[in-house]
Amino acid sequence: MADFLWRAITAGLLLAVVAGPLGCFIVWRRMAYFGDTLSHSALLGIAFGLLFDLNLQVAVVVSSAAIALLLVLLERHKSLATDTLLGILAHSALALGLVLLSFTPTQIDLQAYLFGDLLTVTSSELLWLVFGAACALALLLTQWNGLLSFTLQSELAQVEGLNVARLRVLLMLMISLVVAVSMKIVGVLLITSLLIIPAATARLFAHSPEQMALGASLCGCIAVLGGIAASWFWDTPTGPSIVVVAALLFAVGSLRKA
Repeated sequence: MADFLWRAITAGLLLAVVAGPLGCFIVWRRMAYFGDTLSHSALLGIAFGLLFDLNLQVAVVVSSAAIALLLVLLERHKSLATDTLLGILAHSALALGLVLLSFTPTQIDLQAYLFGDLLTVTSSELLWLVFGAACALALLLTQWNGLLSFTLQSELAQVEGLNVARLRVLLMLMISLVVAVSMKIVGVLLITSLLIIPAATARLFAHSPEQMALGASLCGCIAVLGGIAASWFWDTPTGPSIVVVAALLFAVGSLRKA
């Protein structure tokens, strides 16, 4: 098998494994638009990286983390609803990123970042994904009980002495890290779908949070393999193909539960 195909499969499966549990937290906390906000901020990171000649992966990670922390700060004032704040941040970051890109001397394939190009993942990009996925999985395993308690019963977690503010920041930073390192795989416009759809599919059959997390990872892996197969045999765009397979899994699951 060609090296580029092995890299694509490895990168896709790694992303699916870590996106599954994180996607569950997004579904539980009804944070779907937060993923969109982070994906839009990725373009802002690309623009800054090109303007100041920085590593694009580092620039995207920093910009996504900055947007996540900014949201935490704005939420404390409670003057606006969270969905309103997310809308403001998402569209402002996207617009600013596009404006800054017009000043960059370097021409980039913007479509690859918007829709992903898994089959062109390089060894260095794969290493970034391994690093990001390992960090996110390690934090998930060590903080699982606290994050679960904070997500499902926030007030009770606070009464029990858990640092709810720290857990909120930790969850947002983990999601922002995964969004940033997976940008080149499924694209900034589709990463939220890969976070949400497998988790929503797993929720149809799971009887516990742990089952849902594992099921989401499994659904994500099936979607990745199916999307890569479709791209290989029918020459379809890889990122959108992965999301289409994930959507088909959700549709089949919904019909079976109906």
